[in-house]
Amino acid sequence: MSKASCTTPPAGRPVVITGASSGLGKACALHLARVGFHVFAGVRRPEDGEGLRLSATGRLTPVVFDVTDEKTVLAAVHEVTGAVGEAGLWGLVNNAGIAVTAPLECVPSELMRRQLDTNVTGQLLVIQGFLPLLRAGSGRIVNVTSGLGNVAIPYLGAYAAAQFAKEALSDALRRELAPQGIPVTVVQPGAVLTPLWEKMSDAGSRALESAPEPVHNLYRSTFPRFMVNNETSARTSRTTPDDVARVIFRALVAKRPGTRYGVGRDARGSRVLARLLPDRAIDRILGGIVTPAR
Repeated sequence: MSKASCTTPPAGRPVVITGASSGLGKACALHLARVGFHVFAGVRRPEDGEGLRLSATGRLTPVVFDVTDEKTVLAAVHEVTGAVGEAGLWGLVNNAGIAVTAPLECVPSELMRRQLDTNVTGQLLVIQGFLPLLRAGSGRIVNVTSGLGNVAIPYLGAYAAAQFAKEALSDALRRELAPQGIPVTVVQPGAVLTPLWEKMSDAGSRALESAPEPVHNLYRSTFPRFMVNNETSARTSRTTPDDVARVIFRALVAKRPGTRYGVGRDARGSRVLARLLPDRAIDRILGGIVTPAR
């Protein structure tokens, strides 16, 4: 079977992508517009949307909303509905997210709620809002998670918890929406250097510094070392935001999209580890992260 017969051309089809202000979302929005989709790019600030529009080649319409704010999500659904009409949507790419990095003992409840609200509850809110348009357009959903949706590593437990939850949400949605002909696909990027990493480092350092001194002392040698190694891994990764954008494109044009696509050797490797190794073996592999240097 030829490649052409297995894909649907973009042909100006409308797609919504969240978290398009920077990083993976920005790369994806620009790529999808460049290859022929009409992209409705979700951003939190008007100035980010204007910058994105000026950078785009092809059709890109910024839409200002916050996935954690139901009022702005409903306004975005109304705006997109007015633009696409009865034709509906071809795709919804749920990319918006934050990453809380700190020992779980140091993560304040407010920060944990923000992690889950942005990466899980907010994603469901967006999906619920746009599902009528996806039904009208015989569309599909692409949820961007992470290789940490396969294996939870020390000091990224809050983020991994959100990604595991988003994986479960995606599986349930795929099964619930299959009778309606709406495919749900997960894209799992590995380490990719984006502005998210700097935010992770700053937030993690603040969380550790705000912990009581006895708790701070337990992690003050291992956590900073982890942050340095984590950033080094991202900087030396061969996976780029454009690599992720191309995989999201595949998920949007495939006649029968896969349930999951890993992007990068580390993301694919974590999935293999989770499938093949017992928990204790994975614990031993990751144990060096939490062992103080001698």
